[in-house]
Amino acid sequence: MKISDFQAKDVINIVDGKKLGHVADLELDLRQGRIDAIVVPVGTRMFGIFGAGEDVVIPWRSIVKIGADVVLVRLEEARTYKTLEADNGNR
Repeated sequence: MKISDFQAKDVINIVDGKKLGHVADLELDLRQGRIDAIVVPVGTRMFGIFGAGEDVVIPWRSIVKIGADVVLVRLEEARTYKTLEADNGNR
């Protein structure tokens, strides 16, 4: 599966039924060769640079199902961090 396949899908939290958005990025473990988490922007952005400036990081283990149109996740508590644009590169 390509990242573009993820980006076309809605991410839905099955705990509260809330649509979180679309996958913008992946956190990779290069040593192990696996995906650690998916990253979903909070709020709206234009061209990836204008917007709320925070992302929700969803651990790979929290993904319940990857369907044709959606990615279902079980997320009790979201971990967010500032994006590079919002904090000048300090995460």
